[in-house]
Amino acid sequence: MLYAIFESGGKQFKAVEGSYIEVDHLPVDVGKKLSFDKVLLLVNEKDIQVGTPLIKGASVDATVISHFKAKKIIVFKYSPKKRYRVKNGHRQQYTRLVVDSIAFSGKAKTASEPVALEKEPVAEKVASKPKTVAKTTNTAKATTKPKPAASKSTGSAKTTSAAQKTTSTAAKKTAASKPAASKPVAKTEKK
Repeated sequence: MLYAIFESGGKQFKAVEGSYIEVDHLPVDVGKKLSFDKVLLLVNEKDIQVGTPLIKGASVDATVISHFKAKKIIVFKYSPKKRYRVKNGHRQQYTRLVVDSIAFSGKAKTASEPVALEKEPVAEKVASKPKTVAKTTNTAKATTKPKPAASKSTGSAKTTSAAQKTTSTAAKKTAASKPAASKPVAKTEKK
């Protein structure tokens, strides 16, 4: 099995021909071909090459498939007793690549020469689309049952609970005051 370990964005990734890799966001259009020259390890069917620190003449050729964002994480900072609360959300941006080929000395490169990625990308402003905020209605809030008015304020909750206690004790007293004759009595036969 042929695979290579290469570096991109200060992180190391394992590349196998035909597999997908998700790396940190690269400022390259979808469909473009890239070549990663920082190959640290190369495992061939016959031998293993370890770079010192890089393998000369080895490269990983890949094609950009898509750009996407990871799942949102919440960053919450606070300091107790200081009234300091900061809540932020973050979504990391990634680029999905498909590995086309792994080129090294002893293996011929393909006819189409991919574009080599610059070591440090130039900070350019990319024309971004204007962000629009769409209001969505939350149906879950609309379908929930409202809480009783008595539970909203603490003062009225105490009075209603006291009133409930008095009505329940009055109901017990009236049930006890009923005559015993109203209850059916089972007759037992003596032999």
